[in-house]
Amino acid sequence: MNAEILHSGFDGLKFTVMTNIPAELRAVLAAAKAEATKTNAEVYVRLGSRDLAVRRSGGMAFSAHTGEYGAEWYFLDPENRPANNPGVTVDFRAFLLATQGLDGAEAHFRECMDAFGIPYTENVLRVSRVDFAVDILAPWFAPDRGALVVPPGTRVREHTGVDETETHATGTRVTGLRAGSIANRQLVIYDKRQEVIQQHKLGWLPIWNEALKRMSLPPLDLADRDASQVWRFELRLGSKQLRNRWEMRSWDDVREKVGDAFTEFCERVRYASPTLDTNRSRWPAHRLWRIVEAIVSQSLHQHRLGVLPEAVKDANRAEHMLMLDRQILGLFVSRAAACGVVPEDFPQFVADHAGSILRLSDEHPRPIGERIYRAAGRYRFR
Repeated sequence: MNAEILHSGFDGLKFTVMTNIPAELRAVLAAAKAEATKTNAEVYVRLGSRDLAVRRSGGMAFSAHTGEYGAEWYFLDPENRPANNPGVTVDFRAFLLATQGLDGAEAHFRECMDAFGIPYTENVLRVSRVDFAVDILAPWFAPDRGALVVPPGTRVREHTGVDETETHATGTRVTGLRAGSIANRQLVIYDKRQEVIQQHKLGWLPIWNEALKRMSLPPLDLADRDASQVWRFELRLGSKQLRNRWEMRSWDDVREKVGDAFTEFCERVRYASPTLDTNRSRWPAHRLWRIVEAIVSQSLHQHRLGVLPEAVKDANRAEHMLMLDRQILGLFVSRAAACGVVPEDFPQFVADHAGSILRLSDEHPRPIGERIYRAAGRYRFR
């Protein structure tokens, strides 16, 4: 049973920008959207060195794109932008990521932001989703919901194609599995061949065939499912993982940490080969999952720090607390000296003086809860 790797790499990437689009751009987008509404067709506008296709959709905002090898752009109207909502959302297309990777996506982003005249700084960027995909030619494979090993509470869904049946006796064929939440961590295993055919995404065919050519194998004939069945293993990270757990926000953060995040993904969510062992965590990884793990490790090695941000914060916090303890000790020694305390009485002096400090705290005009809250706000331990 052969399993050939036809493609691997980033498949989804979304950024938001907390900024307003300039008045000049708003006027251009509003005029183009009005024209698109009249003609019921996309309207192309030239902005600097870039063409932007503006749609009639978007509600009170503006929806546009920069082509199949570009990105989806969503601009909030600065005159109707809700508080704390990002003014710009950029969702990069899969073909851009497949052919040019992170470097191409970042270059496209910066070129477009400059061409559109949108002001921004690095600290207003927020990454909200990153997907990594592996396409494997494995006609013999069939997804099994029972083979998923996921953390407790993870939702698992199974997809079947009504028109995709092997025989009338076996019923519908499973075409995909999905586990987890897109806002957090999600694994999707699905029939990529079927998607390519049904959604006319034939741009994947030359990508796959080029990989086969390098392996001295014949190109795919999508009409022959038994010989061209491609399964995609797609690992998706949402904002809860990216921003809350891994503290990724900017392009630099993604480059430094996304490998760590996907490595942990492969440890927390697995596709296994079931055994009679009732402890699912001991089930060995499925052959295809081992391929996915190896590709994640190799492809994203340069995007790893090898440590959780929380571990760095804990180390910084411990060092800061030690520094404060040393300062407190120095002050106690100075206070003891001012009182004429002899060295052998110093331990008792410290114990007794703690009561005096508590009385001073009780007499303070602001309650201790407010003071602790304000002090905590000064420490980020980044």
